[in-house]
Amino acid sequence: MQYLKADSKTEIKFYLNGKLVKGMAEPRRLLVDFLRHDLGLTGTHVGCEHGVCGACTIRIEGKATRSCLLYAVQMIGKTVETVESLGSNQSLNSLQKAFRKHHALQCGFCTPGILMSLTQLIEEEPDADEQRIKDILTGHLCRCTGYENIITAALEVLEKKEREKSV
Repeated sequence: MQYLKADSKTEIKFYLNGKLVKGMAEPRRLLVDFLRHDLGLTGTHVGCEHGVCGACTIRIEGKATRSCLLYAVQMIGKTVETVESLGSNQSLNSLQKAFRKHHALQCGFCTPGILMSLTQLIEEEPDADEQRIKDILTGHLCRCTGYENIITAALEVLEKKEREKSV
């Protein structure tokens, strides 16, 4: 096994939001810091830095993952999605529209991580119910909303998918 010096840099290449990205990172560079500071994608937030709050949740190979618990060099060859992949100010996706409609965010700090976890849930479990949404949200700390509007927004998207499926 080859060991790298902590201050040496390694070239990393991975797919980020559908595009191949390249960069140099020290082996100890956290993925969340690489995304924010090296690649300029500030939608992924840094909260507790211990994987507890969920603010830094992104998707790696389609799975919701805490980016503060991984190193950037671990992404070599992987597919990574951040909240920026979901939509833009001009073109929100259905979950983002539901969040806006139901006032499912206040300060917005926790929102990117919650959106990423709920995106996975909606894709993988289109028949999820309120309890399942609550289960997913237990991994996210939100100090503003009390979660009810977040649940309402997610349920609306799931119900709409269900109606579309039955047509």
